[in-house]
Amino acid sequence: MAGTGDRGSRSFDDLVAEGVAVPTEGWDFSWFEGRATEARPSWGYAVSLAERLAGAGAALDVQTGGGEVLDFALGRAAPKAPVLTVATEGWPANVARATALLRPRGVAVVASAEDAPLPFADGAFDLVSSRHPVRPLWEEIARVLRPGGTYFAQHVGPRSVFELVEHFLGPLPEEVRGARHPDRERADAEAAGLEVVDLRAERLRVEFHDVAAVVHFLRKVVWMVPGFTVAAHEPRLRALHRRIESEGPFVAHSTRHLFEARKPNR
Repeated sequence: MAGTGDRGSRSFDDLVAEGVAVPTEGWDFSWFEGRATEARPSWGYAVSLAERLAGAGAALDVQTGGGEVLDFALGRAAPKAPVLTVATEGWPANVARATALLRPRGVAVVASAEDAPLPFADGAFDLVSSRHPVRPLWEEIARVLRPGGTYFAQHVGPRSVFELVEHFLGPLPEEVRGARHPDRERADAEAAGLEVVDLRAERLRVEFHDVAAVVHFLRKVVWMVPGFTVAAHEPRLRALHRRIESEGPFVAHSTRHLFEARKPNR
């Protein structure tokens, strides 16, 4: 998300209607320009992924969304992009979007549920990547990697944008607040037989400049406030609208970690 803006003169109903009307397919966040900002991690995931793709022979991008990040990275990696690149995605609308975007690059997009085993042979890829997977399937990742192959990903960390989540849901249990912790993921990756070679975490400032951005964000990132609808959450939306009008942007913090692991050569 990027940009700044002032929507103070717009009514609550107009802003909510605008947030509801925006399509949610894919992971293109350009609509947020002027409405929300999010600081970016220092490691530059998409550019770093391009560097790894340039050295890979067969690559798999898991939970590719609308394919936007992989498309960018392959464009940077060309003409040394992998001979074989495959992507998986579980949401039907995103499968169609990613297929249309990635097919011209020769990428096959496979419909596969996020919690299903990966539909590929053992040792099929020397690079597996993912940006913001819902839950890494470590045993499956290790299985489809060749010996010496690499898993390279950017994960969402614990308590990401929880200031906003808890505005709607109230205080969450500690086991929920501590989920996605990088130390826990390191242990799970190592238990699956992978060697973690790089793990870096950052906490990043997020600002929502109007309630339309909040509505669209919660419709797009559906796991933040499960079952979110304007009707069910209207009182909290109105309270947030009044807060933004009186105090300025609503500030939250996202958490991200860069994860690189290798399958041992044995």
